[in-house]
Amino acid sequence: MKRLFALLLLGFLAPALVAAPPKVAELEGVAEYRLANGLRVLLAPDASADTVTVHITYLVGSRHEGYGEKGMAHLLEHMLFKGSKRHPDVKQEFTRRGARWNGTTSYDRTNYFETLPATEGNLDWALGMEADRMVNSLVRKEDLDSEMSVVRNEFEMGENSAGGVLFQRMQRLAYAWHNYGNAIIGARSDIEAVPIDRLQAFYRTWYQPDNALLIVGGRFDAARALALVERHFAPLPRPARALPALYTAEPVQDGERTVTLRRVGDTPLVAAMYRVPSGAHPDYPAVDVLVEALRVAPQGRLHQALVQKGLASQSWAGERALRDPGVMYFGAALPKDGAPEATRSALLTVLDGVRTEPLRADEMERARTSLLNQMEKMQLDGRQLVSALSEFEAVGDWRLFFLYRDRLRAVSLADVQRVAEAYLRPANRVVGTFLPTPQPERAEIPATPDLQATLSGYKGAAALAAGEAFDPSPKNIDARVERRTLANGIRTALLPKSTRGGKVVAQLSLNWGDEKSKAGRSTACGLAGGMLLRGTEKRSRAELRDAFDRLKATVSVTADGASIETQRPYLDEALRLVAEALRRPSFPAAEFEELKRASLSSAETQRSDPSAIAAEQLQRYLTPYPKGHWLYVQSVEERIAALKSTTLADARRCHADLMGATGADFAAVGDFDAKALAALLEQLFGDWRNPSPYARIPTRYFDRPALEREVRTPDKANAVLRAGLSLKMRDDHPDFPAVVLANHLLGGASSARLPQRIREKEGLSYSTYSWFSASQLDEAASFNVSAIFAPQNKARVESAVREELSRALEEGFTAEEVETARRGLLEARRLARTNDGSLTGRLAVYLFLDRTFAWDVDFERRIAALTPAEVQAALKRHLDPAKLAVSKAGDFK
Repeated sequence: MKRLFALLLLGFLAPALVAAPPKVAELEGVAEYRLANGLRVLLAPDASADTVTVHITYLVGSRHEGYGEKGMAHLLEHMLFKGSKRHPDVKQEFTRRGARWNGTTSYDRTNYFETLPATEGNLDWALGMEADRMVNSLVRKEDLDSEMSVVRNEFEMGENSAGGVLFQRMQRLAYAWHNYGNAIIGARSDIEAVPIDRLQAFYRTWYQPDNALLIVGGRFDAARALALVERHFAPLPRPARALPALYTAEPVQDGERTVTLRRVGDTPLVAAMYRVPSGAHPDYPAVDVLVEALRVAPQGRLHQALVQKGLASQSWAGERALRDPGVMYFGAALPKDGAPEATRSALLTVLDGVRTEPLRADEMERARTSLLNQMEKMQLDGRQLVSALSEFEAVGDWRLFFLYRDRLRAVSLADVQRVAEAYLRPANRVVGTFLPTPQPERAEIPATPDLQATLSGYKGAAALAAGEAFDPSPKNIDARVERRTLANGIRTALLPKSTRGGKVVAQLSLNWGDEKSKAGRSTACGLAGGMLLRGTEKRSRAELRDAFDRLKATVSVTADGASIETQRPYLDEALRLVAEALRRPSFPAAEFEELKRASLSSAETQRSDPSAIAAEQLQRYLTPYPKGHWLYVQSVEERIAALKSTTLADARRCHADLMGATGADFAAVGDFDAKALAALLEQLFGDWRNPSPYARIPTRYFDRPALEREVRTPDKANAVLRAGLSLKMRDDHPDFPAVVLANHLLGGASSARLPQRIREKEGLSYSTYSWFSASQLDEAASFNVSAIFAPQNKARVESAVREELSRALEEGFTAEEVETARRGLLEARRLARTNDGSLTGRLAVYLFLDRTFAWDVDFERRIAALTPAEVQAALKRHLDPAKLAVSKAGDFK
């Protein structure tokens, strides 16, 4: 017995006794270790987080696929969620632990990640699971048969997007030989026909420790984490095989290439794509600055030449930093009656003109500031940092994240002009149009540099200051929140705490108008809200944007209020600018016309979109408010007509007649002085009173019979089903917790019955889910189901939805199902409270409801006490499948 006890004790202590793997690099608080089998491990601790993230990147993507294997990397990503030797139902385990999880595939990498509550048990489980599925995933023929059709449905979903298809067609022309010309999702024929032995061989080749980077981020003990990594991954042998060498290089392009896409749709598009160096090349930061300078609205040249002159409703630009030479691209969306040839000509004139009319210093500096702000925000958020390190590893090395930032800081105007002249050449572009040169000029693309030599001796900058380890329990939140009522009846909930990099999140919610004063004004007030950041009495739209960029502030301002994310030193000034935008908008006529064109273009796009059509049809049926009511759901044709008829004067009157801060709600979470912030709010909004009294507009319950409605959308490969019914319930109803849990069991998680049946078992849909919502103040609730599918599977999908609803009502749920759902739901709520943005929004809502987090304690207590019989009984009382309204849209034959 003593010997047995000693052996058991040794087993429990084993992780602490294993020698830690050697550290091979460290930059700015991120350390790299390497195991004997070749696995590389990054530790990126964030003591202020309440979660731990395990993120594993395999250096294999669509670039590594062979003939007949297009889409194999992405298909294999799906297969790894079908289970492994020790974890046969990994999705169920994710749900039980309340994890946020996913996997993604790109050109140069595939990654998997899960974020869980920060406990050693969760970290131990996640590392063990990832080690097991690295080499022991099942990859079975029967799973491939069902998952193939799920991936095919995802492929079909992408085929519904004209912009996405046009981009892929252009990239195929830009890369005549290199695999970057292939769509990551793959070719339909390869997805449908790939043999299981080819998929298994692909898995055994690339999913090995010497081809992976494991990143652990969030809150954890570094020594314990390394010991757990060693315990789970060190036993995996280093493979004897050598990784296949990829040697295809794209030749220099020898002339402009064009593609025209003709499909059903409403919004013409024009675009241009240029090849550029790899993301690791020293020139790439200058390419990034060039793209951002041309893209930014309203100062960028594309916006000024296309949108402001009425040739386009919007413009865009982007780039793809890849391991091998990548691309930059530019484009514009036109009004339905726009002239593609004129817009395309104007687009190319802007791009060609950069070579003869160089960028100005202010254009370059604005773009660089914006890009540097984005990188700084990544460092402030632990989960974003982990993701960014993974992406730069795919480009060549995770340390490139920091080197790239330093190179970006050093970019000069001459650098930007040099890359513009080198790569913005007609011979180096592909021109694409969605509708309906005599002397070749070529661009030499530099080879990928020796990044290891470049990074040798690179030190980086100091690590960011960490925030506090915050307890997200409702009790602690209530204890930490400072609530008070200010002048003008403004209610505040302030939660000061130490955060990573001094981050602050704030939200202001305005309450104005009543049913009579807002009747018939939804479009005018919506446009008024859209104008608030387009110029004030003191600043133009461009000046506002530059000011917010200088303050490192991400800001949204609408008629409903504002949200701010910034850092402590900039909060006061950012809030002053928000007050200026809300209280002193200038409503420039040119900006109003630009906003109307963009809104019309967006509405016109929805005319043939199955998702928009199905949702609109269902919502109009279930909530038949009278026309003109604030909550009336307009048809797309009504939206277009209202947008066309609404004037600038209408928008101005909405702001002048209705908006103010009387009885507003303000919440903030982060690094700030609560007393000083309250005083500033009084100063900025205390005298901004509503011109007329506010009265909440009640949400109504409508008792509607069943509905079957079908709309045909020609030439759309993906179809959509939306189903729903109305319930007479408020969130204080005794059955509310049980119905919330029932929805979670039906379609609120990937392991729920609807996705398990329709996606996992029958392979009919990439996305199937349900949701339930209830008003906090009115007896009006709704239960909804959504599914996408191939049009020919319409009957099977609808039948499966109805059968699963009936089965739940007749048979109920098992004790194991209820326990798993209960734990997953409660963990998900806890994780939501760890997110400062989510917590701020909850605090603002609770101010309006006069609620504290004691409500959460009671609600979660009731959830935890529910039995299967209680859940089934509540579902029977409130969900009647005979009254289900179903709306479908797709290319049904």
